[in-house]
Amino acid sequence: MTVFDSLDSQKKLEAAFFEERCVQLKGIVGSGLNFRLAAAFQKHSQHLLLILDNAEQAAYYLNDLEALLSPSEVLFFPASYRQPYAPETTDNANILLRSEVLKKLTQSKKARMVVSYPRAIFEKIISQHTLKKNTFPIEINTEIPLQQINERLFEMGFERVDFVTGPGEFAVRGGIIDVFSFAYQHPYRIEFFDDTVERLCSFDVTTQRSIKAYERIELLPNTSHIHFTDKRKSILEFFPKNSSFIFQNLDLTLEVLEKMYQKAEAAYQKLNDTTQYPPDTLFVNAQEWQQEVQNKSVLLLQRSEHLKATDQILIPQSPQPAFNKKFDLLIQHLNTNQKDGYTNTLFCVNAQQAKRFHDIFEESETPVHYQTRVQSIFEGFEDLEARWACFSDHQIFERYHKYHLRSESTRKASLNLKQLTQMEVGDYVTHIDHGIGTFGGLQRIEVEGKWQEAIKLIYGERDILYLSIHSLHKISKYNGKDGAVPKIYKLGSKAWKNLKQKTKSKVKEIAFNLIQTYAKRRTKIGFAFDPDSYLQAELEASFIYEDTPDQEKATAAVKADMESEQPMDRLICGDVGFGKTEVAIRAAFKAADNSKQVAVLVPTTILAFQHFKTFSKRLEDLPVRVDYINRFRKAKDKTQILSDLKAGKIDILIGTHQMVSKNVVFKDLGLLIVDEEQKFGVSVKEKLRAMKTNVDVLTLTATPIPRTLQFSLMAARDMSVIATPPPNRYPIASEVVRFSETLIRDGIMYEMQRGGQVFFIHNRVENITEVAGMLQRLVPDARIAIGHGQMEGDRLEKTLLGFMEGQYDILLATTIIENGLDVPNANTLFINNAQNFGLSDLHQMRGRVGRSNKKAFCYFITPPLTAISSDAQKRIQAIEQFSVLGSGIQIAMKDLEIRGAGDLLGGEQSGFINEMGFETYQKILQEAIEELKETEFKELYQGSENDRLQTAVKEVQIDTDLELYIPEEYVNIVSERLSLYQELSSVKTPEALEAFRLQLQDRFGVVPQVTLGLLESVQLKWLAIRLGLERLIIKKGKCLGYFIADQEHPFYQSENFTHLLQQVQTSGGDLVLKEKQTQSGLRLLLLIEHIQSIQALIQALKPLERPTTSLNS
Repeated sequence: MTVFDSLDSQKKLEAAFFEERCVQLKGIVGSGLNFRLAAAFQKHSQHLLLILDNAEQAAYYLNDLEALLSPSEVLFFPASYRQPYAPETTDNANILLRSEVLKKLTQSKKARMVVSYPRAIFEKIISQHTLKKNTFPIEINTEIPLQQINERLFEMGFERVDFVTGPGEFAVRGGIIDVFSFAYQHPYRIEFFDDTVERLCSFDVTTQRSIKAYERIELLPNTSHIHFTDKRKSILEFFPKNSSFIFQNLDLTLEVLEKMYQKAEAAYQKLNDTTQYPPDTLFVNAQEWQQEVQNKSVLLLQRSEHLKATDQILIPQSPQPAFNKKFDLLIQHLNTNQKDGYTNTLFCVNAQQAKRFHDIFEESETPVHYQTRVQSIFEGFEDLEARWACFSDHQIFERYHKYHLRSESTRKASLNLKQLTQMEVGDYVTHIDHGIGTFGGLQRIEVEGKWQEAIKLIYGERDILYLSIHSLHKISKYNGKDGAVPKIYKLGSKAWKNLKQKTKSKVKEIAFNLIQTYAKRRTKIGFAFDPDSYLQAELEASFIYEDTPDQEKATAAVKADMESEQPMDRLICGDVGFGKTEVAIRAAFKAADNSKQVAVLVPTTILAFQHFKTFSKRLEDLPVRVDYINRFRKAKDKTQILSDLKAGKIDILIGTHQMVSKNVVFKDLGLLIVDEEQKFGVSVKEKLRAMKTNVDVLTLTATPIPRTLQFSLMAARDMSVIATPPPNRYPIASEVVRFSETLIRDGIMYEMQRGGQVFFIHNRVENITEVAGMLQRLVPDARIAIGHGQMEGDRLEKTLLGFMEGQYDILLATTIIENGLDVPNANTLFINNAQNFGLSDLHQMRGRVGRSNKKAFCYFITPPLTAISSDAQKRIQAIEQFSVLGSGIQIAMKDLEIRGAGDLLGGEQSGFINEMGFETYQKILQEAIEELKETEFKELYQGSENDRLQTAVKEVQIDTDLELYIPEEYVNIVSERLSLYQELSSVKTPEALEAFRLQLQDRFGVVPQVTLGLLESVQLKWLAIRLGLERLIIKKGKCLGYFIADQEHPFYQSENFTHLLQQVQTSGGDLVLKEKQTQSGLRLLLLIEHIQSIQALIQALKPLERPTTSLNS
């Protein structure tokens, strides 16, 4: 940043920091201010307070400064709540950031730069004296009884919970206290030895693992709740005497303070509560603020009526020119700049964007003078004095740029996947061998005088099954259609076996067909496309959102498929608004670039029109012709389109199922894109098959396919899953509100003032016209359209198209908009009686707004929460918390898994899924595919001998009288113990097992012996699988191992088995091989004596393993 040091204007700016007067900065633009301030701050570390017009501006400036300085030097000071005197609107994550600023300003001598906005400085802060008095310090090796800390935390207003997830909570487990203070972004863990503090560290909320150890920590309560005797102060008084204050617009700041103060007074008058402090104690009004900034060093970016500037500093800068994605203009500008002695720097969000610049500039005839830097800036500028042009990539490519705030990562995603899969007493659980039962919790049972922990399952006619914790992988939570009650059979009844057999044979049939079509395509030869041209790079760089890693992977996979000789058949799955269409556009352009035609097949007329608009907009600057056919096109247009298509004048044609009819003839079709495949009928799919024998095919679907199913289907289809949302989309502001006409009117007016449109969902056709009347009364000049499923198709489509083209302001509709209507201009959504919808419906509907770079609002209108069922309350809370895009996958996962799988494998499957639960169905599908791979399609999937062995022993059953479990006194929360058992049962590698042990030690203290034995039993299972042992019985100091039941199995002919035999013979009688007649025929057994622990057994079995087969177990 030394570029600026010698400049006159910079010297004046630095001098202004130390003079107690008001100076106006002129000419400064965009991020130019941040660069100049950061340079000055580095030279004279001086406390600065920068006040911008609103929270959003503040966040953008904060990100710039954090990148230019170090994040510890720049602090963000946000507002702690939305409305004064409404404690329910408090945001703990923001209080945490506020406390951190206060702590750093009062306790450290280091200069800081604080970024804030009017709403945040409106709240007064408790004095330093009160702050000190309420801080609770804890040092290592001091004696404090655990009970005393417990009581002190209650006094400070902390809430006791099982696991700490947000500021203001604490948890006690044995000799460990976890507490989330308001002065640090991570919670602390305090470990005791008797009454002495033995260890202090911070830990991560999601993984619960330690991050960093401390000698001393300070616990700070929620400062805004403290009762105080000292006077509260404004933030200005926390700054040292010689600090500087910079205002983007002082008059606006004063105006906001005045308005908010009046609001607070009105709210205070309405309270019948004398315990609250009056507004002048809690809040800063405009006059106070104005007096406080007198006689201080103040820099204004805009002229102020209230504070006269004594001097002006001119910093000549100009904003980044608009190039409208015309790269020749950009190149010309960069080169002119270079002639005039400027340095050109292009600031890129990531390295990939930088690479795109290189690719595009390489195609230009003239050399381009520029350098790139991976660092995002808010707005580009040219500093005329420093002769430095700093351009931002998002402005050049016209992409949307999003800020990142730390508080958003502190917010808790409280409804996580772990809770969705957690079993509670009374839940239905499927056991793969015994069918569906009810979960009865964890129980300690005595086995021959030794204690074991087991899982209790209750079946029909009160049958009870105790399941060993070693067989946890055999059960899974039952997921059928929401609320459907499964049939519970008696233990040992034939019904479950028959159902399993029936499902398996059906599944096998489906899997067989899937693999067969896949195998056929493998042998065909199609057209191999050329590698990317520079036009392709230009198209991809101009995408307004940042590519997500999943999107990049999907794009790369599609291109690789197109460039290979085998015809592509790829399926892309992803949630609403995750950018599947963008991948399709890139593929379509690649085909057109290779002079091939593209057909895009969509399920509805509206989607055809919508895709036509999307494709045309993205490809407008490129030499490609896009057109569409649906039943709204006039006959004359259609004839013209068809003849152009035949002549090869149309590159990309989008249409509904009319596209597969005989009169549609392509000159040279190279790529077929099918959108929402699950919505087409069988006849259309058959016709498609005929079309696509050696044409590349790309299929898109929005039903998220569960991760686990993907793997089993990988064998049968090339799939790409886009599971991450675009990073730079705004989260949608979601609010749950009571029905209020003023709120509805304000929401609609606000949206119409910024030129947008509104969705209003009302799911009752009977009185939808009355609602329309009410909206018309509230907003007389709004144009309202009504849409619902009982209208005739044509009329409905005309209405929806009218809304898409902006002829109406409000669309009042039933849930018909749930899928596929994409109106970037509609960014406010009201859902009436939201409590009656399921989670995924709410999520799908909310996905209709927030599709552009404007902030979107979603209001869920519900009756008072007390009047709705507890389930509905939970749904509403969950959807409000998950305002971030893509959290949908978490919410909708459970709900959609069932539908998604049904669609993917054909309708009749959903019946089976409901009868046995989704997870179990999936296990059976996996088995079926494995079996087919080993038998019918052996050539297609040739693996090594060890892989075959891996599949020979599916799982090892362990029966033992050794005590192996997690004791209650070690982990006392039952649900947590169960989830640890579940986690352990899914561990697959030695590294993961060690990580699991460290996690236990870190979270709960020293690992007890019985638990270490449990961890060793996992290693024992891996070893047994490699030795071909299916079952181990470890009792009374002996171990019996059962080898694979199938005598003809290739394992018995393998070198591994030969080695094992040799080792047993030389073992001197410690290991004995026996044959035993059982019901299922002759079995080979291995007997080992003197086994007192799992470790001893592992040592005895180790030599039997052939050294070369050290597979990654």
